[in-house]
Amino acid sequence: MAKILIVDDEEHIRYLYSEELSEAGYEVITADSGHKLLERINEEKPDLVVLDIKMVDYNGLDLLQDIRNNFYDLPVVLCTAYDTFKEDMKSIAADFYVIKSFDLTELKNKITMALEAGGEAE
Repeated sequence: MAKILIVDDEEHIRYLYSEELSEAGYEVITADSGHKLLERINEEKPDLVVLDIKMVDYNGLDLLQDIRNNFYDLPVVLCTAYDTFKEDMKSIAADFYVIKSFDLTELKNKITMALEAGGEAE
């Protein structure tokens, strides 16, 4: 069973994603900010990170750079309510992007694709 770390400062989003992804058969852990995120990843060893871009105290794109610098092969799916982030060069380090929605079909599809791609690389 793949373990997914959801990083989002909105509680209802974390809850929604946790419920849906748990039902889809994933083990889900959550973080409400980027605080000590690298330590958390090191401890929990998730198979994939779902990362919000706009959080109150953290810029998800900066966190993405930190993740890439420390956990190069860890798949990251960026989640955002806006699509303007695609213009930011830092965003190219992500494996996939998903625009936030209450319909998680696209998110689940991207997670499946990212995990499959990661599995083939090993």
